[in-house]
Amino acid sequence: MSAPRAVHHPRFKLLALLAVFVLPLLVAWVMVAWRIGIPEQRTAHGELVPDIPLLAEWPLAEPRAPLEGGDWVLAFDCAGSCEALSDQWWRLHRALGSEAHRVTRLRIGGEAQALPGEVVARWSTPPGWRRPDQLWVLDPRGEAVLGYSAGVEPRDVLDDVNKLLRMNPESSVKSARQVAQQ
Repeated sequence: MSAPRAVHHPRFKLLALLAVFVLPLLVAWVMVAWRIGIPEQRTAHGELVPDIPLLAEWPLAEPRAPLEGGDWVLAFDCAGSCEALSDQWWRLHRALGSEAHRVTRLRIGGEAQALPGEVVARWSTPPGWRRPDQLWVLDPRGEAVLGYSAGVEPRDVLDDVNKLLRMNPESSVKSARQVAQQ
């Protein structure tokens, strides 16, 4: 009687081992097929802006030489309270800490004096997609990633920019170029 019992015991071990490997695949397939257990929440506070052209195509009157460094760009349209907006985004830039060197601020418009590290430009002709006091986050290629309407909380923008910088580490090519310049 002990012989048949010994045969069933290894089968249960084999079935348990197969279940350990097959069950997660089955659960993942069910989650994808029926959209069960997949979070639908947004992680970014800004809006995706696929209809905004590349930064090189923006109708800016001033030269773009300071913007061609391959940095992320915080571009904001300064229509009303330019000094307050400029100061707000300067403080956000400082809050980035050791990652601040990867971000350039572009202020478009306004009569206020440029703050340290800020590039000032003007619209040659205001585009149709422009909204007063709007902020855009552009990637190093000049593509608009996120857009924020006027009155956005700086903390929300800081969270998004920190996440973008963390998810897109600095390239080794750019690091080597910076070392060579020093």
